[in-house]
Amino acid sequence: MTKEIQHATFAGGCFWCMVKPFDELPGIIEVESGYSGGHVDNPSYEDVKKGDSGHYEVVQITFDPSLFSYQELLDLYWPQIDPTDDGGQFHDRGNQYRTAIFYHNDKQKEEAQASKQKMAESGKFQKPIVTKILPAAPFYRAEEYHQKFYKKNPDEYKKDREVSGRDEFIDRHWQQ
Repeated sequence: MTKEIQHATFAGGCFWCMVKPFDELPGIIEVESGYSGGHVDNPSYEDVKKGDSGHYEVVQITFDPSLFSYQELLDLYWPQIDPTDDGGQFHDRGNQYRTAIFYHNDKQKEEAQASKQKMAESGKFQKPIVTKILPAAPFYRAEEYHQKFYKKNPDEYKKDREVSGRDEFIDRHWQQ
């Protein structure tokens, strides 16, 4: 019997902070940092950082949906972000740091739209949910030094999270 393997692609601001929540869970095969949604082929970090390539910083998750469902990924995604901020995430500002869910098939699209609607109706936020639901675009793997940054550079990762305001926001809005 062949395993069904799928991809999920999420933009949630700096991709360094988006890997760890999904990494090393049962059914998660790989979590890669990269770029998607832009108009430049094979962009570099510098291309994306300038903000004019159109790309989002994303994580692409390869997973076995029989062990970890797409819905479970969505449920884990939302509490990592501020879904009301269309100018970036926390201290990272610019289009490359906006939030988006890139769906890979019709079922993912439906589940993503339903989860966004549920989020909008939850009453957690006063402002509208601006996270976009977009068709999957080409994924470009980021440079090696960005992969699993939280493991390779734990002190810098911890410091970046502390100064970004991400953890404070998560505690205030999601740990209730």
